[in-house]
Amino acid sequence: MTRFALIALPLLAVAAPLPAAAADPELRDTVATLNDPVAQDRMADTITAIVGALMQMPVGPLADAIARVDPESDAAYIPRDATLGEVAGRDPDYADRMGADVRATTRMAGQAASALAVYAPVLKDMARDMAAQWERERAVPRR
Repeated sequence: MTRFALIALPLLAVAAPLPAAAADPELRDTVATLNDPVAQDRMADTITAIVGALMQMPVGPLADAIARVDPESDAAYIPRDATLGEVAGRDPDYADRMGADVRATTRMAGQAASALAVYAPVLKDMARDMAAQWERERAVPRR
């Protein structure tokens, strides 16, 4: 029975705050934002732009500074006008793929948060039942 209690305690700890969170207006706003296609596109477009800009960032001067500190490093072979994208083996579609990943991840997070809000009352009841069962079992004398 101790093993059951040890397994159940983390479940109780996770499930206990769910009902309060599901009723929280801030969580409802977050769920709505995550499920909003316009917000998903805005987040994805932002990441696409940021990653695209980062890939165009010049790294030659940084490589030059590293090569002066450590002449044995590979930085000595990086051209002075190199960009991060060139050094990283620039994939022209990388920023777009990152944006698509953000869009998909946001959709998944929205779906998970929605499901969690729906199941919160059931999880609360399960946690209450498990806690009561644990209390009953703890009260049983040693066998």
